Parts: sequence; structure tokens; C-alpha cells
Amino acid sequence: MVDQPSTERTADDMVAEADTGARNPVNWQGTLIIGTCIAWSLFQLYIASRIPGLLAQATGLSIFANIVAQARFVHLAFALALATMAFPLTKSAPRDRIPAYDWALLVLGVSACLYLVVFRFEIASRPGLWSTTDITMSAIGMICLMIAVYRSLGLPLVIIACIFVAFAFFGGYSEWARNITNYGGSSLSKALGHYWMQTEGVFGVALGVSTAMIFLFVLFGALLDRAGGGNWFIQVAIALLGALRGGPAKASVLSSMMTGMISGSSIANTVTTGTFTSPLMKRIGFPAEKAGAVEVASSTNGQLTPPVMGAAAFLMVEYVNIPYIDVVKHAFLPAVISYIALLYIVHLESLKMGLKGLDKPGRRIGVLMIMILFLSGFILLGVLTFLMIGLRTLLEPIMGNSIYAAVALVAVLYLVLLKISASFPEIKEDKDTDAPPTAPRLTPTLIGGLYFAIPIFILVWNLMVRTDTLDRLSPALSAFWATFFMIIIALTHRPIKAAFRGHDVGSEARAGWADFVQGLILGARNMIGIGVATGAAGIIVGTISLTGAHQVIGTVIEVISGGNLMVLLILVAVLSLILGMGLPTTANYIVVSSLMAPVIISVGAQVGLVVPLIAVHMFVFYFGILADDTPPVGLAAYAAAAISRGDPIKTGLQGFGYDIRTALLPFLFIFNTDLLLIDVSFGHAIFVFFISLLAMLLFAAATQGYFIAKSRIWESVVLLFIAFMLFRPGFFLDMVEEPYVSASGGAAIELMSDEPDGADIRVMIEGPDFDTGQMRPTTVVIPAVAGDGETALSDQGLTVMEEDGRLLLDEPFPGTPLFDQLGTEYDYYGDNPVVISAVEVENERIAKEWFFIPALLLLAGVVMIQRPRATQPAF
Repeated sequence: MVDQPSTERTADDMVAEADTGARNPVNWQGTLIIGTCIAWSLFQLYIASRIPGLLAQATGLSIFANIVAQARFVHLAFALALATMAFPLTKSAPRDRIPAYDWALLVLGVSACLYLVVFRFEIASRPGLWSTTDITMSAIGMICLMIAVYRSLGLPLVIIACIFVAFAFFGGYSEWARNITNYGGSSLSKALGHYWMQTEGVFGVALGVSTAMIFLFVLFGALLDRAGGGNWFIQVAIALLGALRGGPAKASVLSSMMTGMISGSSIANTVTTGTFTSPLMKRIGFPAEKAGAVEVASSTNGQLTPPVMGAAAFLMVEYVNIPYIDVVKHAFLPAVISYIALLYIVHLESLKMGLKGLDKPGRRIGVLMIMILFLSGFILLGVLTFLMIGLRTLLEPIMGNSIYAAVALVAVLYLVLLKISASFPEIKEDKDTDAPPTAPRLTPTLIGGLYFAIPIFILVWNLMVRTDTLDRLSPALSAFWATFFMIIIALTHRPIKAAFRGHDVGSEARAGWADFVQGLILGARNMIGIGVATGAAGIIVGTISLTGAHQVIGTVIEVISGGNLMVLLILVAVLSLILGMGLPTTANYIVVSSLMAPVIISVGAQVGLVVPLIAVHMFVFYFGILADDTPPVGLAAYAAAAISRGDPIKTGLQGFGYDIRTALLPFLFIFNTDLLLIDVSFGHAIFVFFISLLAMLLFAAATQGYFIAKSRIWESVVLLFIAFMLFRPGFFLDMVEEPYVSASGGAAIELMSDEPDGADIRVMIEGPDFDTGQMRPTTVVIPAVAGDGETALSDQGLTVMEEDGRLLLDEPFPGTPLFDQLGTEYDYYGDNPVVISAVEVENERIAKEWFFIPALLLLAGVVMIQRPRATQPAF
């Protein structure tokens, strides 16, 4: 049996190998790595601020501002340099020094990136006419990037990228691929120029998002954690929930949710919170594997939690082309439901094992009081937001658009909270496993670190709040201001509290400076894998734009699924899980969404299900994250097992068992977009939340085999059936009555004319596929124009002509709303015309919610049957 410190080192080593780099050279080489990390973080803060423009104006030198436009190249140069220095190339490579071959790779990789900066004007003067030097530097850059990906992320992403590169070079030799994509192959010059010399390959959207947004959020999380914010989250969670039945496990779920919001890494989240909560879980009776599994399930889901989700969420902004506030809105309900369900699973496990909570000094908080605190907390946040908006409006004549007045207000609030915090004891990082397990008191713990909430409030305010005089900031600018205030807190909170307490200010100031520097280093090291992964994923995206490779893979998957949407979704989920075993979430999301999102939408449209693009991307996002706890390669499971001293495979299997509820959610919101709050009113959103939450809790109870008492098999089946009725009441209504009224030909125009303004009209279109010539159906949704069906079509760029009882469709013009969906998909000049085969409008029938009544009656029956068998209180 090893002692706790050695176990912690093992877990930290795993984080280093997966996230931050396993090599730590001594002497000047170690200093160089640290200096490079600091320089990278400072560079990212520089390009996000107004300093480049101010320096350019003050000095008259445009280079200070121009570097912002070249930031992607510098960003990847830093990532390649640090990957080469921090990650050994092989297992036998030295850990305490950087060998000569790595220095050579470092110089080559950085030179290939900075070549695009130094010679940018010459390159711009010969677009597509690449010189020999251009191609040589591109080849060097590609090779160095692949080596950096291999050393920092392993072989899977390298293999996938190489397959796509091979397709770019040799795909034209396949007659089958040529017929599908019309791609005839590419020369070495054209392909390498496409990948490296322009912004459609390596330096494309993914790396741009990594440069502009992801780094700042990762740096923000690192600074918050180093300053003590991560520990504050954990201690507040333990103070709030630790004394309940199975309290440390519930505290693990809550603290992982809070730290996951700002960490963006499942493995780092697992180690950060697991170091505290896993020993506590074991000490109250949780087996090692279940303690690790709770930590894994809660930590992986941290990337799903708004307002700051995993790095892939920022890529979603670009790929789906919606504001980040909309991504947060769509992700909110599934994330909250998932975490509450995990708390319930932990509670059921505690009931099954007859566990108690931690001892707690002072007055204990009951379950009802905790629920009231949660509810009042949300209400208080809303009230504070409205008060802040009101205060901002009152001060408008004084503040105007000045940022300095806002900074002054925040500074005053910060000092007040520090003064209050100084009157409470310092929040300790209690890792002593020999001490009796106790939960800290809530009030001093919460108030003692409340100032850590200021930068999070600033982040959320800038991302979400909009008034008559204020507009929302971009995610990048929001992250910059949050990070700016986080830097101030990291540097000043220790010495200011020391001054209030009459302690030594100098030593605390030095400690604050050390926290700041360590935050800069940790933020950069956490970004190494993301930086090279987004660059390598750009190769895949670049291949798709160059060759149309997604059509080949889409055709294969479509053939395998047989056009069945549910089978297709299962295949995509399995593909995401398999890729996610070897890829970070970001790269996994880019690969699968680029390949499969169009296929899911296309197959859904063929069977009459119009799937919103955001739902498809959220589907891929969820399963990419779940791969972190999927055996046999779930790295988060290995990290959790290293802390809990359990078996990593059993930990991963148990963690995935807990995460079945999360795996269910993506399938649900594909078929029921109410969960994503798409076109849902506020009142209906509240209703959807409570019904969906009840359904998810019943699903959790069914899968755990325990509800009020231990469930019999048939009772679990009934609970699953009730959960399904609550999630999909429309399924049963569709069996009783048709959901749509359908018409074709001239009757279709009349049916459309009878609909009120803005009502959804489903237009079924059929015609020869542009690539294959085979007849293919699809469905689009357009808004109605009352009294004029033809205008409803023409407003969307659709021109129809009735002939022989059919509505023939002309090719839509570029720039019209449906051109991307219809204009490039069908052959409008073939032997068979493109026609509107049918039009569907919603049928007037009873509300699907009436089916909740039999579901709730069934639930009441299960409660009555199980209540006499209950052997202990529910809480």
C-alpha cells in the first residue's frame, strides 16, 4: 500500500503526461521552458488588449499592430516550441534535458511558422503560385507539427491526419471517390500550399479560435486556480453538501461542476477536485472504484457546464455561426439536468450502502434548507443582475462608455469583499487523511473567498448582459477583461488581506507574485496540446475543403446506416467515443463535426426530421467529452484511479455507468429540441426543465436499481417507460393521430395559404442528386405568409410552376435563404425534374402534454408499491 503523497504524484504525473508535459529539465533549459510559457501567456494578453494599437500610434511603427493579424502563426510557433521542449519524443528520451535532435526540430518548426510572418508580403503577392522555398517550409512545418502532435497527444490524431493527407494526394486515383466528389487529385505544391500557406488548412478556423479565445479562457482558469479560487469552490461544495448522506461524493459533483466551468480539461478537473474529495469519499465508505467513478463522471461533465464550457464550445461559435450567448443558452438545461441527476445517483448509491455524511461543526443544514439555498441563490443572482443593470443605467450620465468608471466600481467592491474576507480564517487546503473527516462551516467558507466570484461575474456580465446602452462583448474580449481582473486579484488579494489583518505584507506580496507567474506558466502548458491539436485538426478540415472527402465518408456511413437516423446517430456516437479515446475533446469535435454533422442533417431531412445544426454539434460535443471516461483508454479514469487507488478499468466502467444519463441526453435533444431551448418561451422552458429533470431522475433510479427501495426488474422497466413517456410524449400521440396535415400539387399552395403568419411549413422536396443522379428526398421548413402560399415560397427564393398536378421547382439563386441547402444538392437540368412532392402543416390535435397524466399515475403506483419496502429515510 503506497502512501497518499506518492499517489498524488502519480496522478500529477498523469496530468503532466497528458496536458502539461512530462519533461522538466534542470538549469537553463528548465528556465527556458518557463520563460517561453510566460512569454506565450503575455503575448496572448498583448494581442487581446488595446496595447498594440496604442503602441502603433505612439511610435508610428505598424509592426506593433500588424502582429495581431499574424497571431495564428506566432501562436502555433509557441505551441510547437513548447511541445518540443516539454514532451519527450519517446519513452526512453531524457526527461532532465532537451536532446540535440529536439533543438533541431524546435528551430525547424518555429522557422516554418515565422516564415509566414517575415515574408507575408512576398507570399501575398503570389497567391497559389508557391515558390520552392514556400513548399519546402510548408513540408517542414507539416512534419514538425505531426511530430509535436505525436509527442504531446499520441499516435491517433497523427494517423487520422495522415489518412486525410494521403487522400488529398491519392484520392484522385479512386474512380469511386472521383464519382462522388469530382476530385481528380492534387499536386504536392497545391496540397502543401493549401495546408500551410493560407488559412484553409493548419491556420484555419480552429487555430484561429484557439488563438483568439481558447487560450484566454484556459489562462483565466489557471490563474483562478493558482490564486486559490479552485480550492474555494471545493471547500464551499463540501461545506454545503458534505454533511448530507454520502456528502463528500455530492460535494465532488458540485465542486467538479464549478471548477469544470473554468478548467476546460477533464483530467485536470479530476485531479484538482479528486485530490480532496476521493479520500473523503473512501473514508465514509465508498469503495475505491466508485469514489474514482463519481469523480470521473462529474469532472468530464464540467466541460458541458455554462458559462465557460470546454474549448470545443468556442469552436462551435464559428462552425454553427451563432453568438456564444446562444451556445450557453442551448447548453444550459442539459448540463443542469445532467448534474442534478448525478447528485441523485450518488444519493442512491449512498442509500444502497447505508452511508452517512461528514461531521460538521455548528448548525447542520438540512436537505430542505439546501434546496432553498440553491433556489434563492439563482433568484439572488437574477436580482443582483437587474440591480447592477439599474445601477449602470443610473450612472450612465457620469460613466458614459468609460471603462475607467466601471473599473473603479469593481475595485471598490473588491476592497469591500477583501475587508470582509480578512475577518474570517484563511481557507485551507486540507489534505490530511489522518484527521477525522469534517465539513467546514458554510458561512465563513463562502464569504471568505467571495471575491473570487468577481472575475467570474465580470466574465458572465460581459458575455450575457445587454442593455439599451451596453452591448455584449465578444467571448475573446470578455475573457480578456475577466483575466485582467483575475491577474489583479492574484497579485493583490494576499497582501491586502495581510494589511487588513496586520500581518507581514511583503511575504504575502511575494506569494501573490509567485501565484501570478505560476498561473502564466500553467495556462501556457495547458494550452500546448490544444494548440497543436487545433493545428492538426486544420489538416483534416483543409482536406475536406480541398477534396470533398466528407462526401465519401458520409456516403459510407449513410450506406451502413441504411438511411436510418437512429442507427446513424448510434454510429456517430460510437465513432466519437472511439476517436475520443485517443484525441482531446477539441480535436475530436472538429473531426467528427466536420465529417458527420452534414450527414446527420441530410439523413434527418430525408426521413422528414429537420434537425437544427446546433443540436447536431451538441450531440458530437457530448460524446467527445464522454470519451474521457470510456475504457480502455479513458485518461480521466486513470487519473481518478491513481488518486482513489482503485482499478482504472473498473473505475472507467463504473464512471461510464454513471454517465449513461449524459449519453442519453444527446439522443433526446435531437428529437426534442425543447431541451436546447430552441424557440421556447420562458414559462415553457421552466415546464420543460421540471418535466425533463423528473424524467432523468427516474431514468437514473431505473439504471441504479433503487428508487424508494431496491427495485425489482419489472419496476425498473416501468420507471424506464415512465421516463420515456415524459421525455417523448409526442411519440404516443403520433401513434393515435397524425402530427401533420399533408397536401401535394395545387392543394399544397392552398394549404400553405391557410396558415397564419410565421407558422412553420414543412416542404418535402425530391429530385436527382447532383453528384449521383439518384432521386433523393429532403425536407425544409419555411415560415408561412397568411393568405399567400406562393409568396411564402418566393420569400425563400423558391420558384415553382404547376405542371400535370406537380409543383416543379426552379434552381434557387445564390444568396437566397435556401440556396446552400437546395441549390448545390440537386441537378435541376437532368431528365427528372426537382419537385415539391408534398407540403405539411401541423395538425390541430390534443396537446402532447396530456400523456404526462398516465405517466405520473404510473409513477404514483410504483411509489405506493415500493414505500412499504423502504428500510431507511429517503434523505
